Amino acid sequence: MSRISAEPAPEPVILTGATASGKSAVALELARRWGAEIVSVDSMQVYRGLDIGTAKPSSAERAEVPHHLVDVVDLTDSFDAARFVRRATEVIQDARRRRCPVILCGGTGMYLSAWLNGLGEAPAPDPVLRSELESLPMPVLLDELARRDWATFDEIDVQNRRRVVRAVEVIRLTGRPFSQQRARWSDRAPTVAGRCFAIERDRADEIRRIDRRVDRMFAAGLIEETRSLLDRGLRGNRTAMQAIGYRQVVDHLEGRWHRQEAVDLVKVRTRQFAKRQKTWFRGQLDLRWVGIGPEESPSETADRIAAELQKPV
Repeated sequence: MSRISAEPAPEPVILTGATASGKSAVALELARRWGAEIVSVDSMQVYRGLDIGTAKPSSAERAEVPHHLVDVVDLTDSFDAARFVRRATEVIQDARRRRCPVILCGGTGMYLSAWLNGLGEAPAPDPVLRSELESLPMPVLLDELARRDWATFDEIDVQNRRRVVRAVEVIRLTGRPFSQQRARWSDRAPTVAGRCFAIERDRADEIRRIDRRVDRMFAAGLIEETRSLLDRGLRGNRTAMQAIGYRQVVDHLEGRWHRQEAVDLVKVRTRQFAKRQKTWFRGQLDLRWVGIGPEESPSETADRIAAELQKPV
């Protein structure tokens, strides 16, 4: 098995991919081999209590391999890309001092982009404008976004009201399309060139894995977890309420549809999300794509990534 020397500590390895692609299992395998620590790049796993629906690493996995940026804030707190960059940078700097390898693993592309390329030039939220936009019907917001910034409209999750509001807010505040306000280049992307990997499966395999994962989540108690989280402030956290799985279960608990309808809808929304993730990764990040077959084990994929790291970029 390949092993990365820990003296001095190498630059981090980035491992991403669509939801349910198997990236977490591969990252865990690599971390075991290298004596590495994992930094979660997941905008929902940061919240305490969002466990089943975010497929958090188990307590046994976290005891075996340190996982950072998991369970770091309560549902009553906010978390964004800026906080992620600060916290992840602190973790990586500490690991470097200890000569410990680090793997950044997760599927929140905006967090990865912010860490690699900087936080960009978008203005701070304007409370008055934000309140005005949040009072508008979603079709009105989407119409404005489509007219003023088709590129963002074409790639955004049109059911994610929070992101749509933010995009329109930035456009109004700056007078420029949100899609043109790209992040400033930082010094991180060049140093990790060739160390950024994305796992990819064919669509049929991807759908099978998503469906199995959703079935396991409901069997493990996703509905009960969501009911408990509502008592702890889930509804008041706009970010967490956008998490696929939780928002559909909340609708189920409020009587909008039956349990099986909620299960089926979570599967559909997750498939759609996975497709958007891959499109975004290809358009925004410089990644080395690793195709995985249905029968390939995490250990075999880890072997391939370790071998790729030995090749010149």
